[in-house]
Amino acid sequence: MSTTIPQHATLILVPPFTQETALRKVRLAEDSWNSRDPVRVSLAYTEDSTWRNRGEFVTGRAEIQQFLAGKWQRELDYRLVKDLWAFTDHHIAVRFQYEWRDLTGGWHRSYGNELWEFDERGLMRRREASINDVDIVETDRKFFWPAPGPRPTDHPGIFEIR
Repeated sequence: MSTTIPQHATLILVPPFTQETALRKVRLAEDSWNSRDPVRVSLAYTEDSTWRNRGEFVTGRAEIQQFLAGKWQRELDYRLVKDLWAFTDHHIAVRFQYEWRDLTGGWHRSYGNELWEFDERGLMRRREASINDVDIVETDRKFFWPAPGPRPTDHPGIFEIR
C-alpha cells in the first residue's frame, strides 16, 4: 500500500533543531515564500499562528493567506533570499533580503530579520519580522531567477552578494 505525502509535509522539520535541520528549515521557508502561493506558505504555520510583520499584526492561517495575497498584489516580481542567523531547540532567527517592483515600475530591496518560534510538530506558531525598504534602480538588482519559483542552488545567497 502506497502512502501519499502532502506537498506541504516537506516543510515540516521538527524541533529540537540542529545546524543541518535549521538550515534546511530556512531554505524550505525561502522556497515556499518564493512560490508566492499564500495557501502553500500558510501551511507551515499553526492554525492560530501570530505574526508581527513591520507594524501589522496577523493571527491565524486565514489572515496569513489574506495578508500574503495582498502583499504579492503590491510587490511584483518578488524574489527572496533568507540566511540562517541563529537557532536553539525551538527557535530560529534569520536575516533576509528581497527585491520587488511596485505598481508604478519602481524597484525596491527590503532588508530584514525574523524571529521564529515552533511548536513540537515543527509548525511556526510565532513570527516577528522587522523590515526596512530601500529604493533601487533596476540595474542594481541582485536576484535573478525565473519567478515565481525557488532560488536555484547555484544562485548566490546574501553572504556571497553583499
